[in-house]
Amino acid sequence: MKKLLALGIAVAIATPATAQLKPYQDYTVSDSVSNVSTIKVKENMVEDYLQGIRNTWVASNAAAKQLGQIKDYHVYVSDLPNSGDFNVMLVATFANTSDLAPNKARYEAFMRAWGTQHEAATRTTTTTVYPNLRNITGEYLMREVTFMPAK
Repeated sequence: MKKLLALGIAVAIATPATAQLKPYQDYTVSDSVSNVSTIKVKENMVEDYLQGIRNTWVASNAAAKQLGQIKDYHVYVSDLPNSGDFNVMLVATFANTSDLAPNKARYEAFMRAWGTQHEAATRTTTTTVYPNLRNITGEYLMREVTFMPAK
């Protein structure tokens, strides 16, 4: 009886290992990649932070999107701002990983569109204002997973 019970436990433990999903057979991973930054904005400072990123992060991503350098960008704010490690997420989505690599032509095109006036104002805001409003709690490169229909 003990041997039968041990065999049953061994089969039960081994079963999940044989049921593991296989990439490109059971699911695919997108070519596009999203850079996700998690931010903890200090209490009662979310509106101030949003005003700042509207003129910096959002504006620069809008310029990059117009140039075709990114696919899209989003800002997410928690309805429960004091729960957890972050209350704001900044998400920029690129067509593929190579769009994240340094590229002189892309940089120069962006700087022509963005301009030195925006660059100076952004530097001032990011170095003097943001440190008083928020802490960056994480940064991730994420890909979407799409599951194949179950067989």
